[in-house]
Amino acid sequence: MVLIATTRRLLKYNFNKSFRSLSYLISDPKYSFLKNLGLDEQNLGVYNGEWFGHGKIINSICPANGQPIASVVTGDVDDYEKTVRTTYDSWSQWAEIPAPKRGEIVRLIGNALREKKSDLGQLVSLEMGKISAEGEGEVQEYIDICDYAVGLSRMFEGKIIPSERPGHMLLETWNPLGAIGIITAFNFPVAVYGWNNALSLVCGNSMVWKSAPTTPLSSIAVIKIVSSVLKKNNLPGSICSLICGDWQIGDAMARDKRLPLVSFTGSTSVGMEVATNVQKRFGRSLLELGGNNAIIACEDADVEMLVRSAVFACVGTAGQRCTTTRRLIVHSSIVNRVVDRLVKAYSQVRIGSPLDSGTLCGPLHSESAVNTFLDTIAEIKRLGGNIITGGKKIDLDGGFFVEPTIVTDIDHKSPIVQRETFAPIVYILPFDSFEEAVTINNEVDQGLSSSLFTQTLNNIFRWIGPKGSDCGIVNVNIPTSGAEIGGAFGGEKATGGGRESGSDSWKQYMRRSTCTINYSRELPLSQGIKFE
Repeated sequence: MVLIATTRRLLKYNFNKSFRSLSYLISDPKYSFLKNLGLDEQNLGVYNGEWFGHGKIINSICPANGQPIASVVTGDVDDYEKTVRTTYDSWSQWAEIPAPKRGEIVRLIGNALREKKSDLGQLVSLEMGKISAEGEGEVQEYIDICDYAVGLSRMFEGKIIPSERPGHMLLETWNPLGAIGIITAFNFPVAVYGWNNALSLVCGNSMVWKSAPTTPLSSIAVIKIVSSVLKKNNLPGSICSLICGDWQIGDAMARDKRLPLVSFTGSTSVGMEVATNVQKRFGRSLLELGGNNAIIACEDADVEMLVRSAVFACVGTAGQRCTTTRRLIVHSSIVNRVVDRLVKAYSQVRIGSPLDSGTLCGPLHSESAVNTFLDTIAEIKRLGGNIITGGKKIDLDGGFFVEPTIVTDIDHKSPIVQRETFAPIVYILPFDSFEEAVTINNEVDQGLSSSLFTQTLNNIFRWIGPKGSDCGIVNVNIPTSGAEIGGAFGGEKATGGGRESGSDSWKQYMRRSTCTINYSRELPLSQGIKFE
């Protein structure tokens, strides 16, 4: 481990200089997880029961050193057509299986993931850049939602509704949609697919997955695990298909009438385009888009707990979670104390190799993300913002590392504060009244996650009430990140309005029918209408 001193004196970096190309790693026992997951130097990136690919060849890049990990043969539009066709056809067989039996298959997928949890978690760290604890935690999310879905497979709720007509029964039933499309982002290359996959399966849908172009190895590894379970149970692998590809594949999915639902996770701008194209064909879109999330710290907040929460919420995953805290709205009476404690906490954050157990903050995912970070820092300076700590690129073995950054003295209405920058930058915004703090929280376009730190019941119930936070996730005395799978995950406004994971989010993957059954020999009309 190399310890690099910084003139900022606020950060410590450590990095294990052991990343090499996969041609070397594949035979290195330290990186046996690559071989354990069935990966090679060259991999086919399309699966519909068999592996193939006729598109361009891309390299998966390790963000910790900027070097290629392995290559993937992506799919072209013809590959997409073949994949969707087989996925669509496999739905007929899958939908015939009773829901509890589908749940049994999902239980086996969860068990298979448990066996590969460490391997898959390390791959996520190597390819995406999040630290190993977060990588394994992401796999655990997939495992947990499998457990949730198994129980759900025996609990799908319909309704019996009182009929106003004698001798009639009014029912509500739920049935699968068919084949659906799933498009995921780089920052959670396993978990977001897992949420959609487990629920969709027990609902009776087949699915085609377009993973992020920069994390193809993680998606290939996941499908190898899932397909092994399907194969062992004599089920078509095309129930869970994959196509690694570029924007043209995603565009084709959005326009494809054979996919009644497209679940999209990514930026607001692309999500708007996907939703528009899906709506044009009267399809259904499930959107989980950007978040410009805030923590409000009232004058009675527990400052120590607040700071501990904020460090992970601001710095975790190098600021690349959709639930990352990007605005810290602090009562003016405690703002100086909070900033001092936060700067001290930042100085303890160890930055380096995501596979090093001592690392707390890994790299940004790509070189373009670093450039966006630097452009944002330059804009902050032009606007007169004060960079308390951070604000620089870290030259570390060719990786995409930056300093976690705290900014003060910038107006909360500034365009740079109003937009989401996918990097570890947090703006400190003072306030004087609770109403002012809520207004600042709600004034951004996005509405994903929010948090309030207070000991006052009055504040808490105003915060979760109709004039409180307008976000889909409204927390008290915990940070904006770290949602559990039991609750529906998603947000309002420019976040898209979709809900994934728990609660009743399963309803998005099914179609609802209202059924009226006449078991009498009379034909009364509703509302007392006589037509005789």
